[in-house]
Amino acid sequence: MILRSTLVALAALTAVPALAAEAPKVSYVRAGKLVDPVAGKVLADRLIRIEGERIVAVTAWTGAPADIPRDGPVLDWSNLTVLPGLIDMHTHIVDQEQTENIAEPLLTTAAEQAYIGAAHARATLMAGFTSVRDVGTWRAFGDVALRDAIDKGYVPGPRMSVAGAYVTTPGGGGEVTGIAADVGIPADMRRGVVEDVADTHRKTRDILVHGADFLKLIATGAVLTVGTEPGQLELSKEEIEAAVEEAAKRGTYATAHAHGAEGIKVAVRAGVRSIEHGSLIDDEGIALMKAKGAWLVADIYNGDYIDEIGTKNGWPAETLRKNRETTDAQREGFRKAVKAGVKIAYGTDAGVFPHGWNARQLPYMVKYGMTPMQAIQSATTSAAALMGKEKDVGCDGAGCYADLIAVAGDPLSDVGLLQSVAKVMKGGVVYKNEP
Repeated sequence: MILRSTLVALAALTAVPALAAEAPKVSYVRAGKLVDPVAGKVLADRLIRIEGERIVAVTAWTGAPADIPRDGPVLDWSNLTVLPGLIDMHTHIVDQEQTENIAEPLLTTAAEQAYIGAAHARATLMAGFTSVRDVGTWRAFGDVALRDAIDKGYVPGPRMSVAGAYVTTPGGGGEVTGIAADVGIPADMRRGVVEDVADTHRKTRDILVHGADFLKLIATGAVLTVGTEPGQLELSKEEIEAAVEEAAKRGTYATAHAHGAEGIKVAVRAGVRSIEHGSLIDDEGIALMKAKGAWLVADIYNGDYIDEIGTKNGWPAETLRKNRETTDAQREGFRKAVKAGVKIAYGTDAGVFPHGWNARQLPYMVKYGMTPMQAIQSATTSAAALMGKEKDVGCDGAGCYADLIAVAGDPLSDVGLLQSVAKVMKGGVVYKNEP
């Protein structure tokens, strides 16, 4: 299995002709329809002018001979709907995909893990997700290395904002658990394990100094971590406040994995910027998130995948039980949060299910209360705002990165169409160009 994954990753590194390409100095995209999620509108017949990596102008396409550009190539996407590249705010690109084996994180070397991460990054980009927030990896800073490799053009992948390591209690939701007591866990898999408030200050500083873009706190137990319960608070309010303080010193933020209602409220009161999962959120928690302006990143597709594949492949009974206890509650909480006007950013927990399937959650978001435009905005403008990058990504106007995707049909009538994108451009370079 490891060899196969490594070979897949190696193939990924050689399968994209655009890998070493540079964006043309000037190029154009002719869009039949252009979804502008900032304005919440769809514009017909638009010409997008790109200089280097960024969009510099969007104008009406008249087709008049005098208006046809002569200073650069024009990509004809006139039979397609064009959108900004999508953003997934909750991925785990660097690690192996979830299996029934609780020891899976211990079965590969760091070198093998790098190739696996490269394959996952390519699959994510080809699915039309040109930016991601990667919210934790078992081996500390593997995500930092992958982010930097993508930025340097060594491997194809999305723009990555990374957490570096999980900040978790001993034996908590961010630990490798269920292993025999006399089996040692590598130190780089315990880099963010904190004992108290002072230790939280030390460990979070270390994570940020070594290249993390933000902090990922495991505030409650987890569905997929054996021996922990989703509703149980693990980090104290004081420990969360310490992490938030360290992040603020460096101009960034902390996000909290929190399933339980109490853990959600503790984390929001302590100042986290977003709540991941939010499975057991109650009305008080929803009102608090609304009042504090915190984002909800809820992986509401994931429960169906875990139930189906976990049952088929014999995942731990504890995992399946916790998944059943949280799936429907999470979706109902999501529906209430949408109705209440809580800020929602798109996040899937990709890595639990196969990378490249990221868009499968979009129809679920419509089913549970969003309009199609709101679902698209959650994966563009809202996600970008959560990262503080709304002028760069999640948009397709002048000044934004030329991160564009195109799809046949009307995604505002059927957001499920975004599961099959025909074109993917990142930074003015086309990585996918299907008919």
